[in-house]
Amino acid sequence: MSEQVPRSIELLRQQARDELSAIIEHRCRAGEDPWQFIPELPSVDEQVVISLRATAIEAFDLAEEQSRAHHPAAGRDVFTRFEYGVLRRIALEHPELSEAVWGMLDKVERA
Repeated sequence: MSEQVPRSIELLRQQARDELSAIIEHRCRAGEDPWQFIPELPSVDEQVVISLRATAIEAFDLAEEQSRAHHPAAGRDVFTRFEYGVLRRIALEHPELSEAVWGMLDKVERA
């Protein structure tokens, strides 16, 4: 029995492939060596996670959280916890993206 990937994820994957192709084409036309920049580009699934994450983060008001906490650093801590929660929710709701999510969590931890 094969698992069905939600259509919306497949649409996001296609958009990610198109976007990454456009980036590669643009940078190659600019004379950049693809062997230098392609390894730094996100994978298609990482790009999908970035898109899902961005949608959730748009709804998060960091300024409001900072004022509620009365300290900018406390607001940032709230945002970091929120961001982890978003990434965990994406991994749970879309298991096919879990590898990309865990890669994103590693990047968040290093930031």
